[in-house]
Amino acid sequence: MHADQKFIPALGKSSLTGSYDRVVAVMSRERRWRSALADLIAPSGEDSIVDFGAGTGTLCIELKRRAPGCRLVGIDPDPQVLAIARAKAETLGMAIDWHQAMGDRAGEVVADGSATKVVSSLVLHHCDLPMKRAMLRVMGNILRPGGHLFIADYGRQRTLGMRASFLLVQAIDGFKTTGQNARGMLPQLIAEAGFAQIVEDRVVPTPTGSISLYTARKP
Repeated sequence: MHADQKFIPALGKSSLTGSYDRVVAVMSRERRWRSALADLIAPSGEDSIVDFGAGTGTLCIELKRRAPGCRLVGIDPDPQVLAIARAKAETLGMAIDWHQAMGDRAGEVVADGSATKVVSSLVLHHCDLPMKRAMLRVMGNILRPGGHLFIADYGRQRTLGMRASFLLVQAIDGFKTTGQNARGMLPQLIAEAGFAQIVEDRVVPTPTGSISLYTARKP
């Protein structure tokens, strides 16, 4: 996904969007890594958190459940998944701001320096290198100094088993963009975007390859 390209729908086809939550839960062991990600984010009532690629809202809703007083903004380019996210949040009576936008255009709907934390999960492996870099720059712009970045995505696939498992994701999402993740490029790209204290906090094996949880801080 370059900046002038259209987004890739959930699961690759818009006709599969309604099945996204079920498929991701099974294929990526979502509960395990999503819970660990929420633990790392540790939301509080003082936080203003922006979720890049919020999808069907699962993470935003979990963060709001843990810290009802925090401000949450969910951004996604796909109107179908945002409709699902809005419906889920409304059913639970949760006030979350949803915006339709590409990740590199998030600065048009969220003010620079307005967030204490930004997060992205299972998004960057879809994106080509220019888009990865553009999104990370925008995340840095939106964060206030001292703010924190959290990313959960397919990272370096360290074993033959994980590389073999990751082939399914690569076949669906493209070998070039996913290969950048599999070779372990994300920490370097995070550093290039101006972040410091970059840590691969956890690696979670899944049936579709290992998912890494990265944290970083804006100086």
